[in-house]
Amino acid sequence: MPVSENLTDNPTTNKNQGGVQSLEIGLSVLDVLINHNEPMMLKDIAQNVQMHPAKCHRYLVSLIRKSYARQLSDGRYGLGVRVNTLASLGYTGFNQNNILERLTHIANEIKDTLHCGVQIAKWFSEGPIIIQSVEPDSPISIITRIGSRMPLTTSATGHLFASYQSDAVIKPLVIAEWQAKQETVITEKWHYFNQLRAKIRTQGYATVTGDMLMGINAITIPVIIPQLASNVSSSDNAKSSGDSLALEYAITIIGTTEQLPMSEQRNVVEQILAIAQRYQIA
Repeated sequence: MPVSENLTDNPTTNKNQGGVQSLEIGLSVLDVLINHNEPMMLKDIAQNVQMHPAKCHRYLVSLIRKSYARQLSDGRYGLGVRVNTLASLGYTGFNQNNILERLTHIANEIKDTLHCGVQIAKWFSEGPIIIQSVEPDSPISIITRIGSRMPLTTSATGHLFASYQSDAVIKPLVIAEWQAKQETVITEKWHYFNQLRAKIRTQGYATVTGDMLMGINAITIPVIIPQLASNVSSSDNAKSSGDSLALEYAITIIGTTEQLPMSEQRNVVEQILAIAQRYQIA
């Protein structure tokens, strides 16, 4: 039910019920983001909770500080890392087969084996978002901030997710990235991008060499969990081109050209997959 503008922020209001009204209002704002499940403009959020935009903005700022919400570069507001992480855990519950916990264990083992940074990404409607990161035990840190959206056209993470999603989902997002950079010959670029997607699906992993940062390489592998795949396959939009399942999680290893030489790519991928298979996610 919408929250009326005349509600106060006084935490002592409604003592008989023992609640904190300002918290309830803040959660109502969060509920709007959860129910909508897409980034929203401030005015639309405020309208949903029947609140003045300036007041609504204050609650959003607090939610952002605690990572329950985030603000996109275009000014819209979306769900933050904490909510996204909790949602991802909902497939298997908190006490059994905790997906994020398993992936974090894998990330730490990969970090200790290869001495590189490791990121865990999850697919959302706007693209892959980093939901966890493990920094290497070295003076060089190349970790992307949690909550960052990874580009589909220039990152190993983006390339992998793009290869496991349908054309209908991926093409508008990829074209938007190219147009934002004022790229031309879109039809030709899409043709070559499709060839890359097919190659990645065949080999089962994606790589980039300095595409995002000079001197930095990355390898991304898909996270394939049997019980998760079962859930995904039952959804309406589960099928991508080639009848492969749409991907929800991926693990990316990031390092310098010395830490992650592409000449050793096959050996590195075998090490990564061996670790992943021990945790039954590949």
